[in-house]
Amino acid sequence: MRVIFSNMGSTILLLAAILAGSLLGWSSSATGTQLAGYVDPLILALVAVLFFEVDFTDFAALRNVGGHWKCLALSWACNFLIIPLLGWGIASLLLSGQPLLLTGLLIYFMAPCTDWFLGFTRLARGNTALGSVLLPINMVSQLLLYPVYLGLLAGHSSGAGVITIGATLWQWFLVPFVGAVAGHFVLRAALPAVWFARLRELAGRLVPVLIAAMVICIFAANISVILEHALAFLLILLAVFAFFVVTYYLAEAAAWLGRLDYPERVLLTMTTAARNAPLMLGITMAALPDQPLIYAALVIGMLVEFPHLTALKHLLLRRPDAPPPAPGLPVAGEASRAHPPGSVEAIA
Repeated sequence: MRVIFSNMGSTILLLAAILAGSLLGWSSSATGTQLAGYVDPLILALVAVLFFEVDFTDFAALRNVGGHWKCLALSWACNFLIIPLLGWGIASLLLSGQPLLLTGLLIYFMAPCTDWFLGFTRLARGNTALGSVLLPINMVSQLLLYPVYLGLLAGHSSGAGVITIGATLWQWFLVPFVGAVAGHFVLRAALPAVWFARLRELAGRLVPVLIAAMVICIFAANISVILEHALAFLLILLAVFAFFVVTYYLAEAAAWLGRLDYPERVLLTMTTAARNAPLMLGITMAALPDQPLIYAALVIGMLVEFPHLTALKHLLLRRPDAPPPAPGLPVAGEASRAHPPGSVEAIA
């Protein structure tokens, strides 16, 4: 999946969507109620676009990991065992009196990115070929574990259990998933490679637009509820900052224990820092309907992620073991997902 969401313009787009939705809801409650009716189709559209854009060749790359299982194992253990517990601790410490905001923050923390972290990995001269192998692992793991983690860590706060969440996800995501995957394979076979690549790029560019539309609807329909908890959003920002600091040192410790080389260290650092907020927002709005505070917490986390990843890239490039720029490496500020020559073969 290549979500074109990793640029400063996307952060500005999110801020503009929050402002527009808030003003619409504040000026006319009828408008907010009307916009709420667009949320469900936007969820389905977002999920379909996200899965259509999945590069299914990444799954075939799992056969070519060679001797890099150690980095993959460390990444999986950090992302799906340690980080959910650390996130639960941070969220519980700062938002114990705000169960819905706590739930939203937990959802943001517990799902690693499956798209734009590769762009930042490449900019920091990390191993993007191995990162392409990590993508399907992260995606499958978080989709399977989402109902489990939410039921165990936030079930009491959200009022939902593992079985209920799992059934809701199955109901909501079967149709868009099957449709997106079928469309992907049919169009890949029917269109010239260049045309299909452009179509996938267009799908990626639609993602931030769909998210912005969802944010407008969420804030317009629920601005009064959100404003009642405005001060709590400062605690969310503090929690997200603490989370980013903790995950950085976690990645450093794991890389040291695993004796990872610089490219693998960068990959581990980026995958433990970047979160999968776009997909989690779509999933959560389906699994936990009519919970604007949960969605708002996810949006706030999304806002500060890009500046954090940009700072992380500069921090990593200052390390004494950072390699010099390779020919053709994108300039600072460009965060597109592009694999180096050889792609999977470059892992070895």
